[in-house]
Amino acid sequence: MLVSAALVMLMTPGLAFFYGGMVRAKSVLNMLMMSFIALAVVSVLWVLYGYSLAFGNDVGGGLLGGGDFLGGANLLGETALVGTLPMTVFMVFQMMFAIITAALISGAIADRAKFWAWTLFIAVWVTIVYFPVAHWVFNFDGTTGTDFVGGWIANKLGALDFAGGTAVHINAGAAGLALALVLGKRKGWPRESMRPHNLPFVLLGAGLLWFGWYGFNAGSAVTAGELAGVAFLTTTVATGAAVLGWLVVEQFRDGKPTTLGAASGAIAGLVAITPAAGFVNPIGALVIGVVAGALCALAVSIKYKLGFDDSLDVVGVHLVGGLVGTLMIGLLATDSVNSAGSNGLFYGGGLGLLGKQALAAVVVMAYSFVLTYVLGFIINKTIGFRASEEAEVTGIDESEHAESAYEFSSLRSGGAGVGKAADVLTKRVAANSGKEG
Repeated sequence: MLVSAALVMLMTPGLAFFYGGMVRAKSVLNMLMMSFIALAVVSVLWVLYGYSLAFGNDVGGGLLGGGDFLGGANLLGETALVGTLPMTVFMVFQMMFAIITAALISGAIADRAKFWAWTLFIAVWVTIVYFPVAHWVFNFDGTTGTDFVGGWIANKLGALDFAGGTAVHINAGAAGLALALVLGKRKGWPRESMRPHNLPFVLLGAGLLWFGWYGFNAGSAVTAGELAGVAFLTTTVATGAAVLGWLVVEQFRDGKPTTLGAASGAIAGLVAITPAAGFVNPIGALVIGVVAGALCALAVSIKYKLGFDDSLDVVGVHLVGGLVGTLMIGLLATDSVNSAGSNGLFYGGGLGLLGKQALAAVVVMAYSFVLTYVLGFIINKTIGFRASEEAEVTGIDESEHAESAYEFSSLRSGGAGVGKAADVLTKRVAANSGKEG
């Protein structure tokens, strides 16, 4: 479980590279920092009160925890178990989920957000949105004793979410949509080309995310055994199928399969299989992956038709992919994989499970969207969330961090040999430009 927690932690730097490669060169440091600061803020809040609110004994109605160990008092020298795990082990594993969920949202507002406003947003958002939703979805009755009461989605509704389709991806996707609407469009979007500045970064980030996702999904079995093996296998199958699904759509729609499409397809498959990894067999995972890859490839164009600027397709990949995986549990789940689950429609279970999955998805989506919109609006109207137009044009890296990722001027200051090489390069560019003219 500690190794799984470390793998999930690696997903946040992986996300930073995935997002960082997709923005323009003048915004890459800010994009990296938006993920990195989530590691700092959320880990502190998780120990102070986050874990208690998410995984403490329910204080009423299955809506919020904290009834038995507020303020992290359980960590002050006491011995406690969550199931068969030391509480500290389970706590640090779930901490990593909270961190990356907050970081995921940043892709929707790339290139135009103030860093300290984003930092404040993270702190408040995880408190009023993520911690309660995690309680609803992940906190089960009887975890630390017969009188222990958990969240309403996990226990009263009985919807299935193995590793975070609702609590992580639908939650972050809905929040990303709300913030994109609050902050508005980037200057020049969609007229100007805002192509990724570093596709190798994107593919590196996707690879790190895929690697770390095994801790996310297989680790959610909370034990080493057959169920963890199934989750590992279904994660691999779905992700590979989603890459193929996305690339096939690109081939027919655009005439070429792209590197960005392959990376995005992998993330779409990982997102979609997350809630289903421990409830479907490998064939079910293959179906989920293909459907998610194709639908998310089509969904990323919705923003152009509806006119909202979701910079890095958080809505098209995480919200749509999370919905695909959550709903398809209602069709493809089988209790032959996990006796704690239920049979979906295609395995003789009827429509009951599908209805539960749909209700959980809609409630989390609505809750996250409304509270995020209100929170973002308040921050924007008070301290200001959106960067100035000048900062956006010159680059968020310079305006927010007084740094730039790439110091091209060093070619001139790196010694006589380097300076001479730069002069030669400049003359060649000028000569070629003259010929083209």
